[in-house]
Amino acid sequence: MSEKPSTDPAAGMPVKDVDPAQQPITTVLFDLDGTLVDTAPDMGYALNQVLRELGHPPRPLEELRPFTSHGSLGLIRHALGFGAKHDRFAEIRQRFLDIYKENLLNDTRLFPGTEALLRGLENAGLRWGVVTNKPAWLTDPLLNLLELSNRAACVVSGDTAARPKPDPDPLHHACELLACSTAECIYVGDAERDIIAGNRAGMITLIALFGYLHDDDHPETWGASGMIDSPLGVLSWLGIDV
Repeated sequence: MSEKPSTDPAAGMPVKDVDPAQQPITTVLFDLDGTLVDTAPDMGYALNQVLRELGHPPRPLEELRPFTSHGSLGLIRHALGFGAKHDRFAEIRQRFLDIYKENLLNDTRLFPGTEALLRGLENAGLRWGVVTNKPAWLTDPLLNLLELSNRAACVVSGDTAARPKPDPDPLHHACELLACSTAECIYVGDAERDIIAGNRAGMITLIALFGYLHDDDHPETWGASGMIDSPLGVLSWLGIDV
């Protein structure tokens, strides 16, 4: 666990180290894209189909991977150079989403080690759930296809709560569903907004360094309680035998 100085967690800056042995952890919550599931291949496929339709050359997956955590907005902005205020953005985004919905599980897979992580949590009597900014009409079928829906203690999507991450509303909503306090939870994510949301909610936060981080990201400044190099790092951090 990396050592961090103590500052205001609401600002998304470094927070005080937490000893997991002293915390009554009952639940581990995960971001979806780039943390629990490697969705970049199918999201990249959808984007490249849109690019072909617009007369642009496709982009290599490794170029697109770091932008996948930022969803359709991040991918379109990177590939076409404009965002939501562009007059064609809504049309292009909808086409991207339509293609993606039909290709949710072509090449999408759990990250290596994730299934062992989930089994380890379940065997230890801990609950796990998903808190994502992905809309429910994509999140729910994807988790169903991955056969995770019945195992997850809760699923909170980007349109479930009043405000998405980095607001803490989705994490508070997850705790309401599970009838637990935020102090009982760890939140694992690969984007700065995940850590900001988790810190604001009062949760222990872990950065998934194996996720969709960009070269320009500086996760050591995000104020997380710790950083992990692989999914199984969650078990190690909790002191659960791998």
